[in-house]
Amino acid sequence: MKDEFYMDFALKLAQAAEGQTAPNPMVGAVIVKDGEIVGFGAHLKAGSPHAEVHALQMAGNRAKGSTVYVTLEPCSHYGKTPPCATALIESGVKRVVIATMDPNPLVAGKGIALLRDAGIEVTSGVLKKQADALNEAFFYFIQQQKPFITLKQAITLDGKISAQSGVGEQITGSEVQHDVHNDRGNHDAILVGIGTIFSDNPSLTNRLGKTKRQPIRIILDTHLRITNDKQVLTDGRAPTWIVTGSEVTVEKMASFQQPHVEIIQLSQPTIDINELLIELGKRQVMKLYVEGGKTVNASFLKSGSVNQLITYVAPKIVGGSEAVPMFGDLSVQQMTAAFKLKFQQIDVMGEDLKITSVLK
Repeated sequence: MKDEFYMDFALKLAQAAEGQTAPNPMVGAVIVKDGEIVGFGAHLKAGSPHAEVHALQMAGNRAKGSTVYVTLEPCSHYGKTPPCATALIESGVKRVVIATMDPNPLVAGKGIALLRDAGIEVTSGVLKKQADALNEAFFYFIQQQKPFITLKQAITLDGKISAQSGVGEQITGSEVQHDVHNDRGNHDAILVGIGTIFSDNPSLTNRLGKTKRQPIRIILDTHLRITNDKQVLTDGRAPTWIVTGSEVTVEKMASFQQPHVEIIQLSQPTIDINELLIELGKRQVMKLYVEGGKTVNASFLKSGSVNQLITYVAPKIVGGSEAVPMFGDLSVQQMTAAFKLKFQQIDVMGEDLKITSVLK
């Protein structure tokens, strides 16, 4: 049980840096000698020292003969920082306990092999399930080279996102608002369609979250209809990427030249979700938070690219034919063809429900 105790501490250290490390994983490390914690650390930001290095610096000479607990296999290659496996070997540690393997082809077992070749005892798989869940988005990004996508929406009990088209209204309570802003701060980018910009004129910023980190704002605007008075263009609080189709002219794109605004033109007249995600992957967007309207939501769901759904349900009923549903047309003609979900977690937030689900 000692291994589990110290690994749990390392996982908590890693979790504390959520939202800061992309496109790198969250990693925590703890160094123990003679039953005493002599060093610990977490990876805080891409390009900065890794968790093992912080822990070794704290431990100093006491690292020799120690046991190191690390939530992810130590790296074995030179990137922006030297390999952690080498640092562990040089410090003279006796044993390394690893929660889970690194799927990055540059590492993938090579870190463990280096440690064992140096005569260090290696134990792996301690609290693996928790470690895998912690870096689910990173693992997906490394393997697919596309962002991990959370489709978020707030709805009434009868599945409506607004009482009438073109009018944005707050559906849920303050507890949900704080939760959403925390999630925004933990994502690299937030995405909406141009319809949301016209109906709500949102800032798409993290104003209520625990951290001050601001996601990149991505607007799907096939024909570049956005006007220069919208908050995402005027406030300068975060980068804004506007994604257009291939038919938008160079002259029109040039009219939006601002330091925080970039136009991303795709190769087809209409926006293809898969092409978009490949482009975002190249731009190191690891976690994408989709807060679209019914059309954007339907496009992402039909593309098969949604990794999880977070749905906030308010105890309200709107009814009527004018109210806007969560999804547009999904080409479902019978119940057997419906998109099937698995509820993973249900939480009560004030008067509202938060349902986290995945596609089966």
